Amino acid sequence: MALPALADETNLATATFAGGCFWCMEHPFDQLPGVVSTTAGYTGGELESPSYWQVSSGTTGHLESMQVVYDSAQVDYETLLDIFWHNIDPLDAGGQFCDRGEQYRSAIFYHTEAQRRAAVAAKAALAAPERFNQPIATEVLPAQPFYPAEDYHQNYYVTHPVRYRVYRFGCGRDRRLAELWGNDTATALTP
Repeated sequence: MALPALADETNLATATFAGGCFWCMEHPFDQLPGVVSTTAGYTGGELESPSYWQVSSGTTGHLESMQVVYDSAQVDYETLLDIFWHNIDPLDAGGQFCDRGEQYRSAIFYHTEAQRRAAVAAKAALAAPERFNQPIATEVLPAQPFYPAEDYHQNYYVTHPVRYRVYRFGCGRDRRLAELWGNDTATALTP
């Protein structure tokens, strides 16, 4: 993939997040200035190059994930963390929204020590008693091999906009995000 002319390759960095359905995680990062690319995929399991059907069965240990390549001179990792948190339910240990199972749980996969520190600090801030009064279920884990999902999963919100909106609404994602983070977040994220 060719990089946009504004991206300086020396500033490129990678972030990996698991937030349930990867279809719903791509759009919020794509609209952020400084993000060069997003790729839906799988990480965290033992099987090499798993398929969607293998991962969705919940038997591989992988999580549906989003890998974000970004220009660190244009957007910092803390901003990516903020986008991540506001697009998940950090209190749900059993999946995300209507997607249930280990393969849909939320996690931050750090690539550097600086990312690990930032993720741990952000999680600790959310765990403050005045915020949710519940434990934060999202894990902070070291990055593992990332396997891109099949082509039909990439840019799903663009290639299948009606199906995407129906799924997102039916899954209750925006409703729950509004409960957690306020109404402006959910409405701003729907294309």
